[in-house]
Amino acid sequence: METSIGLDRMFLAILSAAYDEEKLEGGEERVVLRIPAPLAPVKVAVLPLIKKDGLPEKAREIIDSLKISHNCQYDEKDSIGKRYRRQDAIGTPYCITVDHETLTDNAVTIRERDSMKQERVAIADLERIVSEKVDLRGLLKRL
Repeated sequence: METSIGLDRMFLAILSAAYDEEKLEGGEERVVLRIPAPLAPVKVAVLPLIKKDGLPEKAREIIDSLKISHNCQYDEKDSIGKRYRRQDAIGTPYCITVDHETLTDNAVTIRERDSMKQERVAIADLERIVSEKVDLRGLLKRL
């Protein structure tokens, strides 16, 4: 496919380079759009582990605090694994999971799209952590 010079060509180049079909343990496969975090349209997804026990309400509080600075998505449909896969496929670099422990320790699990590594962090630190990870200035400094 040949596009004319301009934004379309750059966008196509980023999408082409970012698309990946990764083989996982057990023969499973996941589609990942590895768009650099500063360029990803959705920066973070907030996912309550289940749809009851006060988890959706806590997740809404978290997304309300983050959506002022970042484009966020909220998802509570299907299992947590399917929600992670959906976010991987659209290129969301970070997922925040609200679980039962969140209600007692005010901490959440943040999952990184590319490595699938998970880290427990305090809710009070979320804005700073997400900003550091998705800030374009940080990407430019590393180049």
